[in-house]
Amino acid sequence: MGTFRTECVLENHQDRTHSLRVSGVMVDTGSEATWIKREYLEKIGIRPEKKKLRFIMANGQEVTRSIGYAIIHVGQEATTDEIVFAQEGDLQLLGARTLEGLNLRVDPRNKKLVSGGPIVAAGHVTFR
Repeated sequence: MGTFRTECVLENHQDRTHSLRVSGVMVDTGSEATWIKREYLEKIGIRPEKKKLRFIMANGQEVTRSIGYAIIHVGQEATTDEIVFAQEGDLQLLGARTLEGLNLRVDPRNKKLVSGGPIVAAGHVTFR
């Protein structure tokens, strides 16, 4: 499919006056989580809430990282999600769970994010 980068705006979910635009974030549907540099998260007051979570990197290496909560904006869309505090050497990634929350999907031909379309929901069911 290839890779591409985008920009997002991170916002402190407890104090929405603190936000930061982050460029060059790699769109990675193979990563469940979104990873952003620790220094950026700390700059807008996002603190680790879950500590010492284990992750398996693409190369098979196991690492331990912390997670905080943020509002993520991409284009006109926004969602709240857990964000991994990326350390030196980690990539900044926009992961699959955030993309789902934003209702965006990857257009691989044009290397961009597009609307996911209508959200699937349970239909009306009548029980007898």
